[in-house]
Amino acid sequence: MDRAEFKARTRAYALRVIKVVEALPPDSTSRTLGNQLLRSGTSVAANYRASVRAKSRADFISKMGTVEEECDESLFWMELLIDAGRLKPEQLASLQAEGAEILAITVASIKTARRGS
Repeated sequence: MDRAEFKARTRAYALRVIKVVEALPPDSTSRTLGNQLLRSGTSVAANYRASVRAKSRADFISKMGTVEEECDESLFWMELLIDAGRLKPEQLASLQAEGAEILAITVASIKTARRGS
């Protein structure tokens, strides 16, 4: 997958996160967890975009490390929304799968960059 494709994929992920958060119930717990998911889920795309413009391999690895952290965090908030009974597992299954794939691609990219390939 090239950079443009992955950039589009992380952007689509961020937009899906926005839609999920906007559909949450209007209670305090949903707002709090939703805000955390919104921040981390949209950060995946923003930080990947920044990594594309990295000034060095070390800068790229650092920025991709942030993508990895934010993607993993967004998966955590989705799990918590399910565990707290705010969403059903099937409502988030495909978004969680996409997050897991983005995370795996990110980790692989970091490993490749560290090897210098």
